[in-house]
Amino acid sequence: MAGGLLALLDDVALIARAAAASVDDVAAAAGKTSMKAAGVVVDDAAVTPRFVAGVSPARELPMIWRITKGSLFNKLIIILPVALLLSWIAPWALTPLLMIGGTYLCYEGAEKVLAKVLGHGGHDTPAQEKSAGAEDQLVKGAIMTDLILSAEIMVISLNEVADQPMAFRAAVLVVVGVGITALVYGAVALLVKMDDIGLHMVSRGGAGAGFGRGLVAAMPKVLTTIAVVGTFAMLWVGGHIIIVGLDEFGLTWIYDTIHHLETAAGGGFVGWLVNTFFSLIFGLLWGGVVAFLVEGVARLTRRGAHKQVEAH
Repeated sequence: MAGGLLALLDDVALIARAAAASVDDVAAAAGKTSMKAAGVVVDDAAVTPRFVAGVSPARELPMIWRITKGSLFNKLIIILPVALLLSWIAPWALTPLLMIGGTYLCYEGAEKVLAKVLGHGGHDTPAQEKSAGAEDQLVKGAIMTDLILSAEIMVISLNEVADQPMAFRAAVLVVVGVGITALVYGAVALLVKMDDIGLHMVSRGGAGAGFGRGLVAAMPKVLTTIAVVGTFAMLWVGGHIIIVGLDEFGLTWIYDTIHHLETAAGGGFVGWLVNTFFSLIFGLLWGGVVAFLVEGVARLTRRGAHKQVEAH
């Protein structure tokens, strides 16, 4: 009986070690896949603050919490089951889905660049003081934007572990979904309250007042910098996704050329910079073409609607 108990304890120890190793593997895979989705994560953090710009300071954190819950619902309830189902019954669909998402990222990034260059307004119009109904609309808009970005994050992550068992894939996506949501919206909450922290330091006076004033003055520049970094990240990640997807579908010369330039630069960090730069340029060109086509279709649609109104 003692021998049986020892064997049982040994089995339990083996299971515990295997479980611990699995947790480590899942954590490592989640970290790796999160890095692959870093560009989308940066853009998510850059986009969200505009939804609470101009609202009452007392409503900022409650709004961010509502958006956070919506983001978790997007990732874990909507996207996760669909992504896992697709990876099971139609794994070939992951690359086209990634390319669709990459095209969206390139389009959004190119639109922001074109808006800046051409001097007309983009999507990022600051909100003003909002009623409860308007606040609901803002939250819904933020959650819808998050749905698109979250889908891209989850599909990128899934593509990195597509050759693993289904349970492992699910565990990685859960860790990525919860971890990135906490990271993004925790950072957003900190960013939107940073000026309030600065004002509080100023009101208290003393040695911290100067730092508080500097904090208040710096925040608009910080948010602008994050928005610029987010735009570049969209173009880089989106461009890289499209280049890799085209390579898988047989159009290899773009990938091969950039890879050759990366190798010629010596690889390492410098090579990564070269790859990132040319992926960004390609993303800008790809997104610019899509923006041109979207604008052309929109103009034709408006013209057709105008003619119908005149006919009546």
